[in-house]
Amino acid sequence: MDDAAHEVLSRRRHGRVERGRDHHVEEGIGRPAPGLPVVEGLLLKGKTILDIGCGAGGITLHLVAKHGAACAIGFDVEKPVIEAARQGAIRHGLDDRVSFIQAPPPGPLPFADASFDVVFSKDALLHAPDKDSLFAEIFRVLKLGGVFAASNWMIAHEGEPSPEMKAYIAAEGLSFAMASPARYAEAMRRAGLTDITVRDRNPWYREVEREELSRLKGSLYAHAAAAVGAAYVDKNIRTWEAMQKVLDSGEHRPTHLRGWKPVG
Repeated sequence: MDDAAHEVLSRRRHGRVERGRDHHVEEGIGRPAPGLPVVEGLLLKGKTILDIGCGAGGITLHLVAKHGAACAIGFDVEKPVIEAARQGAIRHGLDDRVSFIQAPPPGPLPFADASFDVVFSKDALLHAPDKDSLFAEIFRVLKLGGVFAASNWMIAHEGEPSPEMKAYIAAEGLSFAMASPARYAEAMRRAGLTDITVRDRNPWYREVEREELSRLKGSLYAHAAAAVGAAYVDKNIRTWEAMQKVLDSGEHRPTHLRGWKPVG
């Protein structure tokens, strides 16, 4: 598969072996990574980082290799992706600074209080149904003055999803426990986080998806189908078309979150 087709399909497999990526940050660190807007403006050099829902570890490695974090731990519930992440750390010579832990949900995070300067997550928190418990744990493992920074897929409202949103979730075939940006902010406040910011990414993301859907249906189709099979590519196209509807309606709200644990 050529690089363009690989990039598009890689970012379709969010939440599993390959998660969606802002600005084309790849699962590995061998390719150019123009930026990671979720942590834009944060000084990560010398920091300890927890990546919740790390998938195959590409961003975890990126945070150490490109942002200078002292060390990072990637945490995920799926054993196969953790095994792949560990191999990636060895392959890139970062296994002395990056480690990966697998544990089944639900329950407390398997880390001591005040373990991390930064808790990061990319498109994974939507799988956790109890947002209050989730953020209580994030707050617990953060050091005083530490920061939580994440992107996540959200729904614009509380209550019953529209038929279009239900169709999209069914097409993904994943366990989504989507909540609104307001619900996330409320859970962050209840946990004790302060200086909370909520940044809507729908206007950007819906145009990115529209362009990539067009490419996958057009110039990239033959390359992708030859590599992974037409049936797989067609399934991704159908899922993407369902997603585009709820992005365009505004019900699907990709969002960036940030909040701080007070110093005292």
